[in-house]
Parts: sequence; C-alpha cells; structure tokens
Amino acid sequence: MIDTSKVADRRILRFKDIDELVSETDRLVSADRAGRLRQLGNWTLGQTLGHLATWGEFIYTGAPLKPPFFIRWLIRLKKRRFLTGPLPAGVKIPKVAGGTLGTEPRSLDDGLAAYRAVMLRLKAEAPTLPSAIFGKLTHEETIALALRHAELHLGFFVPR
Repeated sequence: MIDTSKVADRRILRFKDIDELVSETDRLVSADRAGRLRQLGNWTLGQTLGHLATWGEFIYTGAPLKPPFFIRWLIRLKKRRFLTGPLPAGVKIPKVAGGTLGTEPRSLDDGLAAYRAVMLRLKAEAPTLPSAIFGKLTHEETIALALRHAELHLGFFVPR
C-alpha cells in the first residue's frame, strides 16, 4: 500500500465548478481507456470515481457514520479551510475498514456512471440531509466540499 500522504508528484487541482470537474473527469477517463493514465495512489480510476460517488450520495441518503461529538466539533472549527483549501491526503477514518467508505473495486464505466449521476444531481438539487461531519451545509458549500474532495483524489492520476 502506498502512503498517499507522501506522494510528492501528485497533481494539485482546483475546480471552479461542477462543469469543470466533469470535464476533467472525462479527460481522465479518455486517458485511462487509451492506456495513457498514470496512477499514483492505491485505487483505480473506477474505484476513485465510485468513492467520490458514494460520498456524494450521502448528502441525499445519509452517511452510515456517526463521528463522536468532539471530532465533529474540531472539524467544524476548520470548516472554512475544508471548503476553500486543499484537503489533506492520507487521512483515514478511525475504526473504518480501509480508512474510508466506497472503495470497493469498480469498473471504470460503473464508477463513471455513478459519479456523473451524483454530480449532475448535486448541480441541480440542494442536499437533503446534513453532512455527518459538518452538519447543515448550503448548496454552495456542499458543491465546494465535493469539488475539494475530487481535487484531492483526482490529483493522484496523471494523464500522459
């Protein structure tokens, strides 16, 4: 397993909106299908898109996690930083197998379809549930968090 907190040559991405994110996702998918995508982390592109889709769905279906009050309180103090700055690599959720959710192996097509669906839904529809970590977020804040999350994970793929 690669310690993703120590990957030095990952790309630093910054998306301004969902359309820009979807465009970059399409670019990565094309590169992967052509055999021109370098993977720097532990997950395939299909797994990564599936992971992002899983977390994106939680704002509509609910997350199966209930972080302790102290953790939620600490993270909420840093909410602005999470919404505007890069997310840290290599973070693992304690007591969760594999450190996070939604990392099951997925084909590229399956991961892409799931991710595209949730991003299009997020673009058109505000969240219906609060974040398990941040609590109630506005539609704009939810989009910002989804963009930061995608920037982190998609930065581990380098098209050639």
